[in-house]
Amino acid sequence: MALNLKNAFYTDLLPHVTSSDKTYEFVKEICQVMLEFIEQSFDRSTRVVEFAQPDELASKMDFTLRDGPVHLQQIVHYCRQALQYSVKTGHPYFFNQLFAGIDVVSLMGDCIASAANASMYTYEVGPVFVLMENEVLKKMMEFIGYTSGDGILAPGGSLSNMYALNAARFKMFPESKTKGIRHLPPLVCFTSREGHYSMKKGAALLGLGTDSIIPVETDDTGSMNASDLRTKVVDAKAKGLCPFIVNATSGTTVRGAFDPLNAIADICQEFNMWLHIDAAWGGACLLSKTHRHLMNGSERADSITWNPHKLMGVPLQCSAFITKHTGLLKECNSTHATYLFQQDKKQYDVSYDTGDKAIQCGRHNDVLKLWLTWKAQGHCGYEQRVDKAFDNAKYLTEQIVKRTGFELVSQPLFVNVCFWYYPVSMRHLPDGPEKTEKLHRVGPEVKKRMTEKGSLLLGYQPVKDKCNSFRMIVHSSAVGHADMDYVLDEIERLAADLTL
Repeated sequence: MALNLKNAFYTDLLPHVTSSDKTYEFVKEICQVMLEFIEQSFDRSTRVVEFAQPDELASKMDFTLRDGPVHLQQIVHYCRQALQYSVKTGHPYFFNQLFAGIDVVSLMGDCIASAANASMYTYEVGPVFVLMENEVLKKMMEFIGYTSGDGILAPGGSLSNMYALNAARFKMFPESKTKGIRHLPPLVCFTSREGHYSMKKGAALLGLGTDSIIPVETDDTGSMNASDLRTKVVDAKAKGLCPFIVNATSGTTVRGAFDPLNAIADICQEFNMWLHIDAAWGGACLLSKTHRHLMNGSERADSITWNPHKLMGVPLQCSAFITKHTGLLKECNSTHATYLFQQDKKQYDVSYDTGDKAIQCGRHNDVLKLWLTWKAQGHCGYEQRVDKAFDNAKYLTEQIVKRTGFELVSQPLFVNVCFWYYPVSMRHLPDGPEKTEKLHRVGPEVKKRMTEKGSLLLGYQPVKDKCNSFRMIVHSSAVGHADMDYVLDEIERLAADLTL
């Protein structure tokens, strides 16, 4: 028999009272709200988003914080509202970002991790989860091709890439940790012109400055031009600059390009530079025997960023920074806080304490959801997930080539498919500035219409020096070929009366 939560308040829950009845009922109701949201997210007849402008949304929900409490039934209502107006990123028609879908095992792992609320800095407070993290990182190293190494789960790929910048600087100049950048030569980093912006953010945060990031040209597929890299390294050295790291990308954000790792590794070896691979997006290709060739040479890298919250479908956030240099993370980041990392502990081997190799103190348990999902699927399940994403992208590409009004920007190498759509109203125009300018406006207008309708979400952006194109990210395990057809059909419907 359900309890009446309308007359219950926060103080009626544990730990404020000894009875657990209301706590049990409250959690059950919240779980029911969450389950309904999951079911709606998998239902293709529901909207991807119930979009509202900020002022409209503020009028629909009470965001105000007041002196007095509200009853628990109102809290349940707020949770329901929050999900109602949230984007259903698990929806089959959500193709907007490099993450999508809902893995129920991962979701439950995330809930349990929050219930345990254990920080990851010492084995003392997170024994189970420290061992899980060790196992997950060890397995990822095996897929990369490392025979030994170290790693840490970090709050996102951007922070993982910053770990690389800091580790590379410390490896070349250990005194940077104590004396700072004023005692160093002018360091420079090389990265693809189509690489992730986090390298600039990391350079700014570490005091290197954004001007220290030297962009390298890309070829027609979006991959780094190794010849241009070598030219720019030589030029930087001639100018008295100190090249210390190359950031290669496996799976660029827009086109999903993979840089030539072996060619880049040769240049890094020649000039004594650290090689980092930003495989936040493409790292999961290592799990597929069919597609792991895209990352040939990964074992030669000094470090790698790999985000399971992307192609592997783990809920945000879950990112790994992995390096082949055992012990370097601790040397680079440790400060030996004695209140946490006592070296004379008697109850266990303190080498299991991970906090001194992290740049954080408190660190969220991001590993349980990944470990549970990997247990549930096995290597084979993850391989099938990756292969299915490639198959869907291939099918979509074939349909784009066949359909009137659609045009590929470039032949995709991964599960990013970039394409243009020419509405009927502009197909008669000859190639030239007018047609290009109108085509540039198609993406923003169609995106506005799909968002307001809630029928679909996918992004748009320019590719290099070209005009706006649609960027389709095909990796949710919930989609198939029919969903690829739906996307193209829906774009045609949304743009049927479009005049620019």
